[in-house]
Amino acid sequence: MIKVGIIGATGYTGGELVRLLLNHPETVLTALTTTSQAGMRIADIYPALTGYTDEVLVEADVAKTVELCDVVFVALPHGHAVAVGREVLKQNKKMIDLGADFRLKDSSVYEEWYKVTHDGKEMLADAVYALPELHRAEIKGKSLIANPGCYPTSIILALAPLLQAGIINPHTLVIDAKSGMSGAGKKLTEATHYVEMNDNVDAYGVGNHRHIPEIEQELARAYGAKFFLSFTPHHMPITRGILSSMYADLTRTVDEAEVRALYEVAYGQEQFVHLLKPNIYPHTKWVAGSNNCHLNFKIDPRTNRIILISAIDNLLKGASGQAVQNMNILFDLPEETGLKFAGLMP
Repeated sequence: MIKVGIIGATGYTGGELVRLLLNHPETVLTALTTTSQAGMRIADIYPALTGYTDEVLVEADVAKTVELCDVVFVALPHGHAVAVGREVLKQNKKMIDLGADFRLKDSSVYEEWYKVTHDGKEMLADAVYALPELHRAEIKGKSLIANPGCYPTSIILALAPLLQAGIINPHTLVIDAKSGMSGAGKKLTEATHYVEMNDNVDAYGVGNHRHIPEIEQELARAYGAKFFLSFTPHHMPITRGILSSMYADLTRTVDEAEVRALYEVAYGQEQFVHLLKPNIYPHTKWVAGSNNCHLNFKIDPRTNRIILISAIDNLLKGASGQAVQNMNILFDLPEETGLKFAGLMP
């Protein structure tokens, strides 16, 4: 059995990791840490876990947690994973970071967008940006795994095949994305207060959202050159889900069959990425509670543009589900282990 620790088990992504790993046939929860709720059971924080685990939360002790575990998930905001990563390398263990500390390869870009000093620059070369459908060969055998962000996952999966084929002009990319409120985290703010979010959709991080450099970095890998794009995220008054709408100029005339063939080559054998039938466009409801990504597109000959739509559950394929998928790769398990279930509909 794989001994698993979760540093930051009481946040939304930490709670989802607990739920998923309790049903994983090859894992045992060995350490669940917290900064403020030590001594409580995780089921006291998330009553839905009642009857499934009596695991008690403990104070965060990085060295001890790493020592007890084969793999450690870091389910904390940016700025907290470097010390864990250093200890993981020291003890020859594995870490999957659900935060941003190891996603960006250029530490100066990280410092510019996240406004903190990166204390683990020497480790960035050893970290893998772990979007399984694109980089699974790089993930195997590694110790420092950077789990992608939620918005980037929905966007990169949709755009990478077209950029690799050279049929869209990346300099014309415009991305409009909407997220459920769980993407804002568990800590209450004015923006997440019920009175503010109910019956409301709002744009935020306009032109300066922290996922922009991550999206640009990974799409540049697919395209083969750097470029800038326009990305605007929005809050939606739903609990889970991301719906990303993407628009780009075509570089030449293409038809639907050619584009569908590109996606079939890219994702036809994938467990969790599904191109929907023509004229059926993704809904957040269809992927909620699953590790799936639904995609579809429309070619607009009138404007010579292509419109792409993708949907994921921000807490699963956008965070904890993808993290478990990456763990499965690290330990040579079938990627769908513990994750093969449909979304919750209705």
